[in-house]
Amino acid sequence: QVQLIESGGGLVQAGGSLRLSCAASGRTFGRYAMGWFRQAPGKERDLVVAISWNGGRTYSADSVKGRFTISRDNAKRTIYLQMNSLKPDDTAVYYCAAGDTNYSHTVYLRAPEYAYWGQGTQVTVSS
Repeated sequence: QVQLIESGGGLVQAGGSLRLSCAASGRTFGRYAMGWFRQAPGKERDLVVAISWNGGRTYSADSVKGRFTISRDNAKRTIYLQMNSLKPDDTAVYYCAAGDTNYSHTVYLRAPEYAYWGQGTQVTVSS
């Protein structure tokens, strides 16, 4: 079991930046592939970025490529989402998620592959 707690959300103007953090407690952190999802009102929860447990592989959705970066610090049991050049369309609740894996380079792209979820943090981008 792992518990995930997100932080760092808030209100920012278009073009600004935010950094989200997701702190994990519980089992050995390094054996989880991690991801950030987001869900806007009336829309489905979509994968934004993902990272393997050794940090060697990452994935970014087309909508955020070149603007968002995922990283992790296994010693601190924390992953990060650096969001730059934010747009109003980025407004959503952002969720951190963890999926068990025995492979260091696994990146999960689908929500059912993630067994553990945080409560979410709101990001609002004003125009």
